[in-house]
Amino acid sequence: MMRILTILGFGALFFSGIDPVKKALPKNDPDEKVSLTSPADYRKDIITIYDHGKKETLSYIHDCQLYDQHVDTLPQVEFWRGIMNLTKDSAYICYSNRRCVIDRVQLKNWKTYTDDQKTSYRDSLRNVHCLSDSERVLLVEGKSFFYDFSKAYLNLDKGIKDFEANGVDPWYAQAILLIESPNRLQKSNVGAYGPFQLMKPVARMYGLKVNRKMDERADFDRAAYAASSLMKNICIPLTKQMLDTMNIAYNETDLWFRLLVMHVYHAGAGNVRAVLQTIK
Repeated sequence: MMRILTILGFGALFFSGIDPVKKALPKNDPDEKVSLTSPADYRKDIITIYDHGKKETLSYIHDCQLYDQHVDTLPQVEFWRGIMNLTKDSAYICYSNRRCVIDRVQLKNWKTYTDDQKTSYRDSLRNVHCLSDSERVLLVEGKSFFYDFSKAYLNLDKGIKDFEANGVDPWYAQAILLIESPNRLQKSNVGAYGPFQLMKPVARMYGLKVNRKMDERADFDRAAYAASSLMKNICIPLTKQMLDTMNIAYNETDLWFRLLVMHVYHAGAGNVRAVLQTIK
């Protein structure tokens, strides 16, 4: 399981900004295959607080597994947490295999370098850190402007309620909202749109109107219904089917299982199946 967690662990960082409320969860037999049959199974992760300003209760997911299994300390997670807190005028220099940060630069200075100067600089870093000539040295720009979680948090309560209403683990609502559009409605370069970044065919499949005059992918509740239906009818069943075929035991509330489902949501079941078959 740790190998899968290491590969998928970067997804866990999207919960790292939430106050780590300590809450005990029941320990499950790792060899027991369990279906998520009751809301009580996932409601253990839901923390509800009272907002005195708005005079209403708000909920969010706190997954203790992230900390119990030390996923928050994985190199990939620590790297992306840094990128998410780094301003867009800065960048990390890292080498690719483990996303190990070896320098930090100001982009305004970096952009003044010629290609030869950039190559020379990268070569000098390889020498200092005893890296091979073939090791890729990458520049990754800060993305704090995109991962504005103060705005994303406002939608978590609505997403949790919408997914629960459709009988779907609300963990996925929070994960998608924190990953896909944490600061504003945006359209991806492949056409996904809205708070749950739905493609047009998926939205239409679940009854949303998407045409020249209207795009209901921007309607939070309608988009949440389509996203949760996609999870319930396709992503979760196909993930279980893949694991059953490979005789891999799982519990639907296990962190690694949830992250695997998220990969099916993002990359498609065919691509995830190919990875599982490759790593056995």
